[in-house]
Amino acid sequence: MQTNRPRVLIADDHAMFAETLRLLLEKTYTVIGTVSDGRALVSATMKLKPDVIVLDIGMPLLNGFDAARQIREQFPKLKLVFLTMHEDPNLAAAALQLRPMAFVLKHSAASELLTGIERVLQGFSYVTPKLRDDNWVTKQRARQFSRELNARQREVIQLWAEGHSIKEIAWQLHLSEKTVEFHKHQIMHTHNLKSNVDLVLFALDQGLIMRNSRLRPT
Repeated sequence: MQTNRPRVLIADDHAMFAETLRLLLEKTYTVIGTVSDGRALVSATMKLKPDVIVLDIGMPLLNGFDAARQIREQFPKLKLVFLTMHEDPNLAAAALQLRPMAFVLKHSAASELLTGIERVLQGFSYVTPKLRDDNWVTKQRARQFSRELNARQREVIQLWAEGHSIKEIAWQLHLSEKTVEFHKHQIMHTHNLKSNVDLVLFALDQGLIMRNSRLRPT
């Protein structure tokens, strides 16, 4: 009787919030699973092939934005609904490059999430009214969010800023430790970063980690 309901995969590293989302969504959709980091999200998507992913942007190991970009390369028609605590128009503009998608603030998720899912299933994008304005949805804002880093550099800097060692990053990304060191050095040199603290702040500025994330000890 409910076999035609859209299949939803939830990705959020806060277990209680993910459970709240599940309870909210399963009244209307078929929730096929929950995951708690970006790499698990990519893997689960390949296996489960959902119709819609509801994902937190600020997830560990691989942030939701970069996970979504990887997923879209394999599943260009898959619908994305981004959740975030941060009212950042640059971030929203960057997410809009993956349209159709929805961009919903976590503190208004209950009132906006179902609307966002409905819109993306119809093939449209939805952005929370708190950020919607004719003047801000520009490619310049999207570039401001993600400047001058390739995909591998973004992975390395996120993992390092989260506190993973060079050895752990190398294992996670299937690289040699020398290659990881090279990427870290290149990022610091290119962007004139003088210390580990500078690198963490740069990761924050790039949107690779969020200010409520577990950051590398300084």
